[in-house]
Amino acid sequence: MLDVQIKEITKDDNPQIESVIRSVFIELKLPLKGTAYEDPETSAMYEAYDRPQSIYFVVKSNGEVLGGAGIQPLKSHSQAVCELQKMYVLTKIRGCGIGQKLMDCCLDAARSFGFKKCYLETIPALHSAVDLYRRNDFLKLQAPLGATGHHNCGVWMIKDLL
Repeated sequence: MLDVQIKEITKDDNPQIESVIRSVFIELKLPLKGTAYEDPETSAMYEAYDRPQSIYFVVKSNGEVLGGAGIQPLKSHSQAVCELQKMYVLTKIRGCGIGQKLMDCCLDAARSFGFKKCYLETIPALHSAVDLYRRNDFLKLQAPLGATGHHNCGVWMIKDLL
């Protein structure tokens, strides 16, 4: 197993996390339109999360970014709800418990920011991710919340943080 650390993103991490996110979409043949793949912030993740009640974590090993995930207030929704965003990891660290650790960091941060609920959207084909969210008490919703602009994400889930 790789020796990995989970750290807050730095500006220097931008090119690597962009590459991770985009490569996961290509590898898994996920839709590019209406997803995080085409978000303008994917090219500038440090700047996108350098605001109040927002944080992005990267998974690193020997200086290499292998994945990441973040928390931000859910756009156009209650201030009490955050969104778990852009949670992607490379193949070489999948199935090792890193995704759980990464999500734990995000949910702990969300609680420290005072959020009451955490929302997420994902693509139905990401079965392992949906299973991870279910194991962490995320419940499926019938329709999306907020205004994320991700019309190709057909799974919407929410979790109480209290």
